[in-house]
Amino acid sequence: MPNVSRDPGTQHFCGLDNPALTARLAAWQPTAVLLFGYNWLSHQRALWWARWHRVPLLLRGDSHLLGRGLPAWPVRLVLRFLFHQFAALTCVGAANRAYFRALGVPDSRIFFAPHSVNHEHFNPADPAAQLAAATLRTQLGLIGKRVVLFAGKFLARKQPAELLRAFLAVASTNDALVFVGDGPARAGLIALANTRPDALVRFLPFANQSEMPACYLLADIFALPSRGCYETWGLAVNEAMHLGVPCLVSDLVGCQQDLVRAGETGWVFPADESAALAATLHAALQTSSGEMSRLRANVTAIIRGYTYEQTTAGLLQALASFPGR
Repeated sequence: MPNVSRDPGTQHFCGLDNPALTARLAAWQPTAVLLFGYNWLSHQRALWWARWHRVPLLLRGDSHLLGRGLPAWPVRLVLRFLFHQFAALTCVGAANRAYFRALGVPDSRIFFAPHSVNHEHFNPADPAAQLAAATLRTQLGLIGKRVVLFAGKFLARKQPAELLRAFLAVASTNDALVFVGDGPARAGLIALANTRPDALVRFLPFANQSEMPACYLLADIFALPSRGCYETWGLAVNEAMHLGVPCLVSDLVGCQQDLVRAGETGWVFPADESAALAATLHAALQTSSGEMSRLRANVTAIIRGYTYEQTTAGLLQALASFPGR
């Protein structure tokens, strides 16, 4: 379906303008329509076509209110009206469920369909991934070190520089920090790391999905210290946990309430406390081997409930809730 927008893209409402959409929907005659948003013209076109033709609508989103609270009342009214158009909504986790509830959606129309990744790809028993991880540890000089891993875009809102500063402040000679990825903050991170040449900080380039299992297996701790409402979930946490890696996250990361429980599957720090990241990282680095084994076992147990099969089951439950189904 051609996008006829004069300025195509997701940066504004009219950036997705696909007028052929409704004709295609009419020809296909769907029994239900699943939308992944409502912020663009084509979303609204599909939404109101479905309402006019009495086709049940489902919404899947992952918004939350962590770190920002409820929007202003005019926005709340609009969102309540929009959510009322959907026969069912799927939530990806606790923070997302709380968001829908706060905007007037009853529990009877919310169905849990968790954010998930292909767990078969992130298999800790994969010999190829194990060999690649062992090779990386040797090449990077990490044998015998406790390794903290950051993997993702080097953006200020993900706080890679804050993580690096915290590491430089609390790490011992037995610890290492590995960054995997790229982004506008890369040069600044390298410059900051060079101020402490005695600290073991390594930088790896962007890794594609085939390379990431080895990167996670390299780690003892995966860190995602993002702040603000930007990190609506954090699928990298799912990936790391499928490989048995405990995680350290801020309390504003969307998946925290579901996956990263302090003392059970990792470590959580309050994002609004400036010294909290360093203190929490220090505690994580000091965790005993026995305690780390316990955390890994808990990680493996909880992440079993976050697979494509569970996500599909939630969607099917939502569809089954429609009258006449």
